Amino acid sequence: MDNIIFHKIGSVRHIFAHTVKFIVFRALYRGIYCMHSHRPIQEDKVLFVEVREPAISNSFKLLYQRLKEERRYHIHVHYLRSGFSGKLEYIRRCTAMLKDMADAKYVFLNEGCNVIGSIPMRSETILTQTWHACGAFKKFGFSTAELKYGETAEEMKKYPYYGNTTYVTLSSPQIAWAYEEAMLLSDRKECLKPVGVSRTDVFFQKDFIENARKHFHQVMPSAEGRKVILYAPTFRGHASKAVSPDCLDVRMLKEALGQEYVLVLKHHPFVKNPPAVPADCTDFAMDVTKEISIEELLCVSEICISDYSSIVFEYSLFERPMLFYAYDLEEYFDWRGFYYDYHELAPGPVVSTNEQIIDFVRHVDEKFDLKRVRRFREQFMESCDGHATERILELVFGRNAKADEL
Repeated sequence: MDNIIFHKIGSVRHIFAHTVKFIVFRALYRGIYCMHSHRPIQEDKVLFVEVREPAISNSFKLLYQRLKEERRYHIHVHYLRSGFSGKLEYIRRCTAMLKDMADAKYVFLNEGCNVIGSIPMRSETILTQTWHACGAFKKFGFSTAELKYGETAEEMKKYPYYGNTTYVTLSSPQIAWAYEEAMLLSDRKECLKPVGVSRTDVFFQKDFIENARKHFHQVMPSAEGRKVILYAPTFRGHASKAVSPDCLDVRMLKEALGQEYVLVLKHHPFVKNPPAVPADCTDFAMDVTKEISIEELLCVSEICISDYSSIVFEYSLFERPMLFYAYDLEEYFDWRGFYYDYHELAPGPVVSTNEQIIDFVRHVDEKFDLKRVRRFREQFMESCDGHATERILELVFGRNAKADEL
């Protein structure tokens, strides 16, 4: 009897939640947008929308800076804080954003947003999805439908995360198929533009690399004279409750590698309470998540250890050794899945123990396969050459720029 009662209560809650969502999306969000979309389009208005982040993220940074420097556009930024703010606060932020977006000529997104994807957007508005990662590694969007990580296919089609997209910028033409699947763009393949990823341009700038080294040694003076191992895993679980893996044995790595190397840890920004570095290892290892950007760390590291993070695509631009510490591979595959066979994709050894990590580092000169990394780079990063930001600006604003010259 109790099970029947709990089942009925669960069903009522489920129906209520779906009803509320339908009202918010179909009545409130659409109503707010349509009410304000009767205003004339502002040809010089640009919106950057951060779905989760509390500040301008690296996916937008160069584009944002360039547009600010040109002083030709009125730039607005909205931080929705999806998963990090209360429900009412999130709705308030979304309605403010939709009101502002209703007469904007240009909108930039860097991840999925079903609020924007579900409205009847004006045809004059250009919505550019810069995405926040390179390559195609772990599944996202509609590719996760019915998986533990994702929602149901019915829900994703009813409230599409990538609806109204004009352009999607890609790191390589060879990954377009994955984004077509994830963003439900099979009937709009022309949206997929392999013009490169803006955030990668810094890796081709000598000043940026040199400043990254200076900054790193200021933060971690003990690294002077030693090589740098970067450990940068992705998070586990959903973004709002993200946790970091905690199986790396820092003490073991210090004993084996501490004379020649230092270890820097960079956890995903969604993780609130990462594992602490042991007090007796601070001369060898340091968590620099808050102090140093991932772009800077990729520049200064001799070896990168990751798991399922897309940063390995960026790191391939440096053609340096990579190691994949995937001790929970089967569990993660069931949770989210991958676009390619993991072992075939990884441009470096896949390991599951700390002993294997130590063995790789000790024999890195013998085990590092440069040709494999170069093939990986050519496949997934073909369009990233230091000029992606220029091409994106030309793609989005090019016709207006030409019109101004006439």
